[in-house]
Amino acid sequence: MSASAVAPNLAIDTSDVDKWIGKQIVFAEMYDACNATDIRRWVQAMDYANPLHWDEQFAQASKFGGIVAPQSFTVAMDYGHGCHPSCVGKIPGSHLIFAGEEWWFYGTPVRPGDKLVQERTFAGYKITETGFAGPTMFADGDTVHRNQNGSMVAKERATSIRYLVEEANKRKVYAKESREPKAWSQAEIDEVNKLRFEWILSNREGKSPSYDQVKVGDKLPRRAIGPHSRVSFALECRAHRQNIWGTWRWNVPDGVQDPAKDDAGFAADMTYDHEMRKVDPRHGDGLFHGPSSGHINSDKAEKVGMGGVYGYGSSMNAWHVDYCAYWAGHQGYVWHSVTQFRSPAFEGDVTYVDGEIIEKIDKSPYGLPVVKVQTRMTTQSGDTILKGTAEVSLPA
Repeated sequence: MSASAVAPNLAIDTSDVDKWIGKQIVFAEMYDACNATDIRRWVQAMDYANPLHWDEQFAQASKFGGIVAPQSFTVAMDYGHGCHPSCVGKIPGSHLIFAGEEWWFYGTPVRPGDKLVQERTFAGYKITETGFAGPTMFADGDTVHRNQNGSMVAKERATSIRYLVEEANKRKVYAKESREPKAWSQAEIDEVNKLRFEWILSNREGKSPSYDQVKVGDKLPRRAIGPHSRVSFALECRAHRQNIWGTWRWNVPDGVQDPAKDDAGFAADMTYDHEMRKVDPRHGDGLFHGPSSGHINSDKAEKVGMGGVYGYGSSMNAWHVDYCAYWAGHQGYVWHSVTQFRSPAFEGDVTYVDGEIIEKIDKSPYGLPVVKVQTRMTTQSGDTILKGTAEVSLPA
């Protein structure tokens, strides 16, 4: 937990964070099991047109016998977009953005009628000097997901970036002046839509490539997502079940302190009013109020050093997982996934997703051969916003 890289007169106060290291965090749980519409809402918001997840007739004719959730949907069954266990304790004058995710999956799909329960732990942090905000905390939080039968579905390690807002505003890495949303011509939009549709057709039937036939260096079809807008960001927010009014409850046992409602050190206009939420549920839904409201409110985004409205880290991770799963088809499976976020997806940008097989592993920890796929997400300017890998099994 060294802060040796911190500038002499600038430091992050970790005194309230340190007491939570290694401790379980409670937070909240969903009241209801998910249904097919929840799954459809998710893939619609992620622009993931795999018919297995929204077309009832197609899904019934598949090996799954009906609508099944994509693996990326697991995060939508949780409270807090997956990152809450990495944001505990008060850091005065701070804000938070997502830095990346690591997922382990255990072969148990999520289907309509399933209800997941979570165990959350704050794993720890490191402080690093960054060009974005000077001394910056990279904090890790772990979430274990089990279904109503006790079966392991997934484990996530989320990494959040907690930074000092005043310093980020001084450095202006994402300054408003350099973040003017791109105005796309109709010809450019047509080209993006053409690429998007070609990717949909690349494996709409869910055919899985053979492990024996694929080789290191093989390229996956390119995917295009966007242009991103406040509307698309709002749809992504609403696809998380926690952001639908009245879907969750605090579930803290008697006598247990839970930091969920504690002051994290965010600005007053970026903090939930939990008492007001009981009367006006907008105050707890994450779109109009709270630390995530800068995603669609440019004034709030500018105040926390983001320069304009921007997308969700959980969506970027979902694009990565979905991209690998779509290529792998119905007989494939993503066992392990790691993503590092380099920059958010900003309003007006298009995200291009490219992938390549970089390794074949005949004997994996998952008991069967896997290929390692490397992904990269870039903008129309060629800037990298995400790097990721996924270990994916394929039929022999």
